[in-house]
Amino acid sequence: MGTRTAEVVICGAGIAGISTAWQLAVKHGMKNVVLADPWPPMTLTSDKSTEAYRNWWPGPDDAMVRLMNRSIDLLEVMADASDNRFLMNRRGYVYATANPERAEAMWESGVLASSYGAGPLRVHAGGSGGPDYLPAPAKGWKHQTDGADLILDEEMIRQTFPYLAPETVAVLHARRCGWFSGQQLGMLMLEEARAAGVEVIEGRVEWIETSGGEVSSIQIGSRSEVISISSPRFVVTAGPMLKSVGALLGIELPVFSELHLKISIEDHLGVVPRDAPFLIWEDPQHLDWSDEEREFVAELSDGGPLLGEMPPGVHTRIEGGGGSRYLLILWPYHLDPVAENFPLPIPDHYAEICVRGLSTMIPSLSEYVDRMPKPWIDGGYYTKTQDNRPLVGPLPIEGAFVHGALSGYGLMASAATAELVAAHIIGGKLPDYATAFHPARFDDEAYLAKIAEWDDETQL
Repeated sequence: MGTRTAEVVICGAGIAGISTAWQLAVKHGMKNVVLADPWPPMTLTSDKSTEAYRNWWPGPDDAMVRLMNRSIDLLEVMADASDNRFLMNRRGYVYATANPERAEAMWESGVLASSYGAGPLRVHAGGSGGPDYLPAPAKGWKHQTDGADLILDEEMIRQTFPYLAPETVAVLHARRCGWFSGQQLGMLMLEEARAAGVEVIEGRVEWIETSGGEVSSIQIGSRSEVISISSPRFVVTAGPMLKSVGALLGIELPVFSELHLKISIEDHLGVVPRDAPFLIWEDPQHLDWSDEEREFVAELSDGGPLLGEMPPGVHTRIEGGGGSRYLLILWPYHLDPVAENFPLPIPDHYAEICVRGLSTMIPSLSEYVDRMPKPWIDGGYYTKTQDNRPLVGPLPIEGAFVHGALSGYGLMASAATAELVAAHIIGGKLPDYATAFHPARFDDEAYLAKIAEWDDETQL
């Protein structure tokens, strides 16, 4: 067994771990950083994302907006410095509804998000004298508007988004939003981190030695040897394995996981324009089954929920450049907390369910229900806290830190959350939103009572 030293050992080489290593080595000049993971970098969960980003977080306070604005600032700097190697765009998120009451809620949440710093809310209700609506370009992010456009003029909706359901009564187009190549972002940071001296070890953290309440050494089992590293600092960035790695420290981290899946299909009919923004349907719905299909679904072991009201949130975006005709489609209709298992359990008929659900928003997609293109199905786990905010900061053991519980927003948030955990590690100045993500918040009974009252608008 070899014995070595390191200034810090980081457990987990997804986007959280890579961005932490990048911050410590590239931005702060830490010379002896070890990044350990039994899987190759960016292959467990980080590469399973929709790769989207947004600063649109309506509530219940401004902490997430400030965090995301900072993260997007940093992403834009990296995109500029790399000649946009990771293909960042700013097409925006489009939330659509056929429910007039939901349209009113969009207005209210838009005012709230704007007050938190997400940018101005422009309301397009028809008639003369209203604000101009500027469609988002397909590429790039520079010199574009921010905030959001709430379109209540149904004629404008039909003209701007003709592929949406004719019943659509409101569209909220959040503008400082879009997507990028998460894999390219991760590899860019990893290359720069390695050039700055970060060592990547393909191995599993098996033991963490603590002496007198302080981290002292970490044992990593690789394929060929067991490596013992003497280090005063250890950072848990293990994604869906947060809880199990926390247990090695004798700490029960307050997290749980949900299974989130996505499908990719070829839109060979060209239903969704290739310059479309990220599209989300805001309404619950009942799937349109024939009598024969309903009988079949009723006999499935998990078919019962598919016959009742299904949740809102089915969403899609186009995938690929050039001549690509692929769509990514996601619908998190199965959100009970689950144990993390690999390979992932895939519900029967998941692809068909997603296409049926999205057809409510984009009716022409129903052409694919009976002639389904061959789907590609993938996904991962959203590891979350009760308030659906990240855990970033020191743990009760001296020298131990956590950077995780990034739920479904790891790629978009990690630039800022890595900056935050690095500030904790080096003893630097903390931003004023740091307390909102500190692990110790869950030791406060008053805070637990407060978040129990938060509603679904905090997850928009």
